[in-house]
Amino acid sequence: MSVIVWTAVASLAAWLWLLLCQGFFWRTDVRLPPGADPAPDDWPAVCVVVPARDEAAVLGGSLPSLLAQAYPGRAEVFLVDDGSSDGTGELARELARRVGGLPLTVSSPGEPPAGWTGKLWAVKHGIGLARARGPEYLLLTDADIAHAPDSLRRLVAAARAGGFDVVSQMARLRVESLWERLVVPAFVYFFAQLYPFRRIGRRGGRTAAAAGGCVLLRAETAERARIPDAIRHAVIDDVALARAVKGSGGHIWLGLAERVDSVRPYPRLHDLWRMVSRSAYAQLRHSPLLLLGTVAGLALVYLVPPVALVAGLAAGAGAAALAGGAAWVVMTATYVPMLRYYRQPLWLAPLLPCTAFLYLLMTVDSAVQHYRGRGAAWKGRTYARPDAISEEG
Repeated sequence: MSVIVWTAVASLAAWLWLLLCQGFFWRTDVRLPPGADPAPDDWPAVCVVVPARDEAAVLGGSLPSLLAQAYPGRAEVFLVDDGSSDGTGELARELARRVGGLPLTVSSPGEPPAGWTGKLWAVKHGIGLARARGPEYLLLTDADIAHAPDSLRRLVAAARAGGFDVVSQMARLRVESLWERLVVPAFVYFFAQLYPFRRIGRRGGRTAAAAGGCVLLRAETAERARIPDAIRHAVIDDVALARAVKGSGGHIWLGLAERVDSVRPYPRLHDLWRMVSRSAYAQLRHSPLLLLGTVAGLALVYLVPPVALVAGLAAGAGAAALAGGAAWVVMTATYVPMLRYYRQPLWLAPLLPCTAFLYLLMTVDSAVQHYRGRGAAWKGRTYARPDAISEEG
């Protein structure tokens, strides 16, 4: 058998393994687990911590939803203005005066000390303010995340019912522009492939991940896991947080959101490229060998199927065409549920190899930027060697 046939067969075998043995990552039915409401006088106190750096453009679409939470217990919002230059803090105060709702405290921690990323320094400051209120839970949410009125109530009920130390929802990202339609659903699809949601919720399992835009964290667990001090150097903090909690014996849950949405736009390819490339090489622990393996793996799994189909048909190699076509069909079928979740046309599913090729280029670019000394960046700050894992938004 020729090399192209063997390669196509290997790609098909990889897809069959992913289909059946990778935690059914392609399914989108892992949603917030139901939880019975506590007694009227038994709703725990919750403090919401929102790190915000230059978020005036999106704050009007997100902060009012937090202030309007229909939560039966005591809840308070702490927005930490992390050195914004666009009036984020002033806008937050104005929104609170205008819409009312939950109490809002706006504070600023100053510049982060050495060894801290700006975002986590802001989170530490916010958690410090929150602990003075004695909450049972902390909700860590990004400044671009809009919550349905019952979001906090449902998160707490699910955490209580399931005994979870962390309940995290992957906010539904905005999908409106052409590039968002092509790239965003695949971003979540790839994330779920790396960190199958079903495995994350297993007690004693090794898989750990969270989505930084919406993390309900038990305050006692945060102290036990030394959050955020234990991950203070992480530019991308969500998976790092989940690993710290699970490593301390905590029980975590992650699923797709139904009524938690990001309002941040990514209208151009450049915006999406920057979102992915800023942390992709950190995901690989800055290892050239892991980079080579990732590039080879992406090529084998996503690029070989269409190439084998076309080359096999052109060369009259029926076995290569058959294996490549079958692998492409499996790939396409596993992507359909994510497109349906994002309410996107299904004709995008066969284009997944094109999107994967973009992600391959973004990953290589991330490595190039790292070796040029530019490192990872978050809101205007650059970190030469982040200990990063994954982030959205």
